[in-house]
Amino acid sequence: MSDVTAVNNLVQKYSQLQQEIGKVIIGQKEAVNFTLLSIFCGGHSLLIGVPGLAKTLLVNTISSALGLNFKRIQFTPDLMPSDILGSEILDENRHFKFIKGPIFSNIILADEINRTPPKTQAALLEAMQERSVTVSGHHYKLDLPFFVLATQNPIEQEGTYPLPEAQLDRFMFSINLEYPTFEEEVEVVKNTTSITQQTVTSLFSAEEIIEVQKLIRKIPVADNVVEYAVKLVGKTRPNSEQAADLVKKYIDWGAGPRASQNLILAAKAYAAVKGKFSPDIEDVQAVTVPILSHRIVKNYKAEAENISIKEIITSLF
Repeated sequence: MSDVTAVNNLVQKYSQLQQEIGKVIIGQKEAVNFTLLSIFCGGHSLLIGVPGLAKTLLVNTISSALGLNFKRIQFTPDLMPSDILGSEILDENRHFKFIKGPIFSNIILADEINRTPPKTQAALLEAMQERSVTVSGHHYKLDLPFFVLATQNPIEQEGTYPLPEAQLDRFMFSINLEYPTFEEEVEVVKNTTSITQQTVTSLFSAEEIIEVQKLIRKIPVADNVVEYAVKLVGKTRPNSEQAADLVKKYIDWGAGPRASQNLILAAKAYAAVKGKFSPDIEDVQAVTVPILSHRIVKNYKAEAENISIKEIITSLF
């Protein structure tokens, strides 16, 4: 099958995928789109929203529609790295045997990831970057495709541990889930308080998703689009020559090179699901806010003047 046919097939299946997910998830179209794009790019996503906005249901529904294994890990202050990765036990023959933890799945829902101490948060670092884990000196490869979709509550910060920058940088997208509109909420209430339950049909397999990831990496990108993405990221660094005035005034730290890589990958996926065979500058701009928002650190002045990260990012276009 040619790449052109593959892109056309992807457009068709992506539309069907949105319809299947829409049976269960009312609204939240932007969150669904960015989560799917991160999966098609082989990236991870951080879902930020208040309780009750269907973050867990969203991940569960997407994993069902994609035909992938799904494991949920509830992050708590007493969670240990071995509760995620697995541990070695002595079997009846007094030989050490490795019992795999929940990390050995296609989609991991790291629920309330900021509720666990840094030692346990760090257990995810190798898995997210290398797609492998090391336990007691032994190296274990994870099943592909592998994604971490983590959730965070932006309101309640008591008893939480902020994610370190190194871990935040490993998330491709930071996705904010908004409250539903009045009409959407009415539909949610009707659907969830009746006896009928919507079922989601699986439209992909693990092998097909790996093929989609390869297809997206094959999509060509013009040099001027790559340069635009790199310049855009450069503008977020307050000490660089091309830093925007707003950045110098309100930002302490800008985004690193991983942001430039993710901008191009996400722009390729964004273009592909729209039936385009190469991304342009508009595609880069469309994915910029969720890619940069968690990689930029505001200073106290921005906090005092109530300047949002989104305002700063959109001023860079």
